Amino acid sequence: MHAHTSGKLALPGVSLYYEVRGAGPALLIIPSGNGDATPFGPMADALAERYTVITYDRRGFSRSPLKGSVDDDLRIELDAYDAYRLLAHLAEPPAHVFGSSSGAIVALALLERYPKQIRTLVCHEPPLASVLPDAEQWLAFYAELYQTYRSSGVEEARAVFMEGMGMNVPTRPPKEVELPPDQLAAMLSRIRRNHTFWFEHEIRTYPAYVPDIALLRTLSDRLVLGNGSIGREHFPYRPNTVLSERIGKEIVHFPGGHVGYVTHPFEFAADLAGVLTARDEPLGADARDGQPSECAACAARARGSEAGVAGG
Repeated sequence: MHAHTSGKLALPGVSLYYEVRGAGPALLIIPSGNGDATPFGPMADALAERYTVITYDRRGFSRSPLKGSVDDDLRIELDAYDAYRLLAHLAEPPAHVFGSSSGAIVALALLERYPKQIRTLVCHEPPLASVLPDAEQWLAFYAELYQTYRSSGVEEARAVFMEGMGMNVPTRPPKEVELPPDQLAAMLSRIRRNHTFWFEHEIRTYPAYVPDIALLRTLSDRLVLGNGSIGREHFPYRPNTVLSERIGKEIVHFPGGHVGYVTHPFEFAADLAGVLTARDEPLGADARDGQPSECAACAARARGSEAGVAGG
């Protein structure tokens, strides 16, 4: 494993746990619905040869516990604000960003609100039910999934979720990067706790997020829509196909399926580095001028929400 340093970024309502590896242009990795940085470790290690790779536990997950409660309807906005603050703390803008699954939804919200911080944003298989032609069916699926969680518990709801997403296949990393038993046990314990938080606070709101398509079109030079090379018949592949048509961006395929960064970390890292390397040169004036500025109102709401969390 590549050596990394870890730290905490103190924000009102949370202390965000993060890890930093390598040297070079900054690359922030926004974790998925399990909220934990560790599954991205092997890919981050591979990328650390070229990039300063920042991984972290999202607000409310693992080593970034909340201090109090928060309005679930503001969580995506707060997640985007947290990512912005991490970049401001650890990187020189603009930076590369990679987000997968729920993390890809956060990444889109980050690009919409803080575009000047972003050089390249790779949005990998966001579960945006809201953009699909059969959105009502999928939003109902998530609503029923929440009810299953409430009535039958996390394990039953997780089984229904994995079946519905077409993810009921092994998703282990290669043997050479498997964690030692004690570290694996610690990660699995964190993720089991995270599942409860995810079902309770995200499972209904994140798939319902409506991206600003008109705004994303103006930022399309910074946006990469990424899907897995397998699993095209399953739900996680579909939202980016709609975004591709509506924004006018081709889909870039990465190794593996929805969690290809876990099952194929080296190949995934190589392909991701290939995408990013072409964009490592500084943005020219033409690329910067005329772009929307940071969403000051969103940042103000986030600060106000965080103050509420701190007092909660």
